[in-house]
Amino acid sequence: MAIGYACIHIGSEMTKLSRIRLANASEENLRRIITANLDAMKDIIQYNIENDIKLFRISSDIIPLGSHPEIQYKWWEDYQDQLRFLGNKIKNANIRVSMHPGQYTVLNSPNEEVFKRAAADLAYHCSFLDVLGSDATCKIVLHIGGAYADKKEAIKRFVQKYHNLDSRIKNRLVVENDDKIFNIEDVLYISEQTGLPVVFDYLHHETNSPQRDLSAYDWIEVCSETWGNTDGRQKIHYSQSDSSLARGAHSKHIRPQEFMQFFNSLRNKDIDLMLEVKDKNLSAVQCILLTNPNLKIRSLEREWARYKYFVLGRSVSIYNDIRKQLNDKSHPNAMRFYSYIDKALSLNEDIGAEINAAQHVWGYVSKKTEQINRIRFHLMLDEYKCGKRTLKTIKNFLFRIAKQQKVNYLLESLYFYL
Repeated sequence: MAIGYACIHIGSEMTKLSRIRLANASEENLRRIITANLDAMKDIIQYNIENDIKLFRISSDIIPLGSHPEIQYKWWEDYQDQLRFLGNKIKNANIRVSMHPGQYTVLNSPNEEVFKRAAADLAYHCSFLDVLGSDATCKIVLHIGGAYADKKEAIKRFVQKYHNLDSRIKNRLVVENDDKIFNIEDVLYISEQTGLPVVFDYLHHETNSPQRDLSAYDWIEVCSETWGNTDGRQKIHYSQSDSSLARGAHSKHIRPQEFMQFFNSLRNKDIDLMLEVKDKNLSAVQCILLTNPNLKIRSLEREWARYKYFVLGRSVSIYNDIRKQLNDKSHPNAMRFYSYIDKALSLNEDIGAEINAAQHVWGYVSKKTEQINRIRFHLMLDEYKCGKRTLKTIKNFLFRIAKQQKVNYLLESLYFYL
């Protein structure tokens, strides 16, 4: 099983992707942003390699305005060498990549212009994967679209429009159930009419289930039959709901015990599992370590080095419990470790604990900091204690100083990102 995440990497400034507005999309600006985005993608892929992440969804924004009809820039020619380099890096690391067009890429619209734009957008996604040199197991995931007041006609129209697509797109396309209109039975019917593989989305299924009452495992088993030999391993989407938000909203992070219950229900099935969660790669690493039967203590120690100041800012007690756990080098326990992290993530901001954590971080940079910034830091803490300053501004201040002093240990800390 490969476990991965979608599009955005958390924990580094070097991996941010940039966009551009059409009004500013000169060739010079496009070159600048595409270059920066591909450099960011290179860093993301390197992170994935180092953390044994074998599944990754590439953002549709990697080439800004890539399918816009007014943009005539031939990025696939100018960046062919750089894209081939990235593609070889991905292939050599045995990473399976995919893409997922947004909500406005709708094949089954009654409006022909909307369909044409959708087809153009799919062609852009296909071209990007082609230039990378990715094979047909690297898919483009698509929702069915809208019901337009007649669900049966909307399904029929999707099937008709699908048959009008270029064969290059057809070879990469897969469809998934959504959380409001097209449930897993609807999508399986479309698969019967088109031959398209089906991605089972766990959270969407929870919020939009069909009348036929089967377990998630059973639906996954049915969907597996839609994946052919050239499609690669079956792929599913997994996420958990955030009970504090609207029904169907994705959680900020993967809750470890709930995840392991789902994982164990798969009964060692050989599938690829894409996490759709707000903390992206952080939950991917968590789930990979949770499911690693040969886990080494150094993997948890590396994670702890990144989480420790965030945890200290939430709870000294949890901080000390994790340190005590990691003293046992012979019995690494990922579930226990991440249960502590999960508990810390669920806590509200504690002013006293946050001041303590900020002071610990300050200890790494204070000696080389100018006197005016020393005074400023202590003033900021006083203002935070009185409710006149936010914690975010203190973290931003500490991050800038750590960056100036090139303290990599701090720059890699999740303290600045969570």
